[in-house]
Amino acid sequence: MTSQARQLFGTDGIRGVAGEFPLTMESTYLIGCALGHDLVRSAPRARVVIGQDTRESSSWIADHVALGLASCGCEVHSAGVITTPGVAYLARALGYAAGVVISASHNPWTDNGIKVFSGDGYKLPDAHELAIEQEIFARLRDAQPGQLPSAEPAPSLPGEANLRHAYIEWLGQSVGADLSRLRVFVDCAHGAATAEAPELFRARGIQASFACASPDGKNINAGCGALYPAALAQVVAEKVGSFDLGITFDGDADRVLFCDAEGRVVNGDAVLLLAARDMKARGTLPGLTVVATTMSNMGLEIALRDSGIRMLRAAVGDKYVLEEMQKGGSTLGGEQSGHIIFRDGEATTGDGLLTALRVMEIMVRTGRSLQELVSDLKVFPQTIQNVRVREKTPFRQVPEIARAIASAENELDGKGRVVVRYSGTEALARVMIEAESEEKMMRLADNIAQVIRSALGANF
Repeated sequence: MTSQARQLFGTDGIRGVAGEFPLTMESTYLIGCALGHDLVRSAPRARVVIGQDTRESSSWIADHVALGLASCGCEVHSAGVITTPGVAYLARALGYAAGVVISASHNPWTDNGIKVFSGDGYKLPDAHELAIEQEIFARLRDAQPGQLPSAEPAPSLPGEANLRHAYIEWLGQSVGADLSRLRVFVDCAHGAATAEAPELFRARGIQASFACASPDGKNINAGCGALYPAALAQVVAEKVGSFDLGITFDGDADRVLFCDAEGRVVNGDAVLLLAARDMKARGTLPGLTVVATTMSNMGLEIALRDSGIRMLRAAVGDKYVLEEMQKGGSTLGGEQSGHIIFRDGEATTGDGLLTALRVMEIMVRTGRSLQELVSDLKVFPQTIQNVRVREKTPFRQVPEIARAIASAENELDGKGRVVVRYSGTEALARVMIEAESEEKMMRLADNIAQVIRSALGANF
């Protein structure tokens, strides 16, 4: 990670409230200009693919970013509504200089964001993002207030259907097993998955029933999707015998969670476990190593160890998981939240649709249910409390917070974990506690959260 802090880019691109800085019409145009200027340094007529989720604001943000890119000489193609990993695939497979995604993933519809992939399909390194945002600030300083330094008409954005179909076709070819016997219930979160999941599942012959697949610009992630896996689980549980599993995506479908046939939630840790065992058995897990994050449960680490597989922990954020994977040549990594990265094929980022296909393929190949595949995962009680903060002061610089964290660690004495960190995309402190008992877990989490609230809490 770069030593100089970034102000616009977080762990997953630029995020904010649509219509407010840095996501105003002027600033999104200038972000496009800065990115375009960066690209044409090495390719004077750089081709860029841009995609978006289903938020009300995504279209106008995409238009203004495209205007900025075109003003620097970039040739911009739109994939329309498409998943984040879909844009990463298109950038890599079709020879684009970059891919841009307009999405705030799991955030509310009022938020939005801008993510950038390089031409190889990977997210930009922190240092590259820092250089781009320095140019953004320079352009903001020089721009006339309230005016777009460009003509009004948007550039022509050809090829939407063909681009999406290319991604769907690649996904369909990524697994070889016959999935037609599986009956699945799918929650699309009223998000980007609505544009690809039905066509993909139909092409693979999967018996799928879809819910939350009618986006209206404001209902993305609203009580549905991967933020609310219990909603999916309840539907499947109420119809025991009707489905083999449930699948739920987040707003841009770069992550996915599941439930088994009886409605038990299966999170990203469990997916890493079943995938790691399958890849080990097939000889596609070099070094017998899986990369998870500081948020992954101790139970996963123990279950993997019992299977002869080592687990490394990276910082939270799928880009940091990927960086750790690349260092050691790992082919599997991911997050408890459902970002799973498979590097035994062509994928370069977490892809919820690909992960769903891989999980179903393992079920078919082994002849085992989802519950059977993860039945020995003994999860330590874990809670995560979010505290809205007014500023992200390092915890070690606030004595009372540092003391509360140290006290909790001393009490756990190695039989649990304390992870206190700031969200990379929101003004939140996240307090995660694992302990042998729920009483101790909640007490320690409540105490740390209250100390943070008193010291740094936002006044609203």
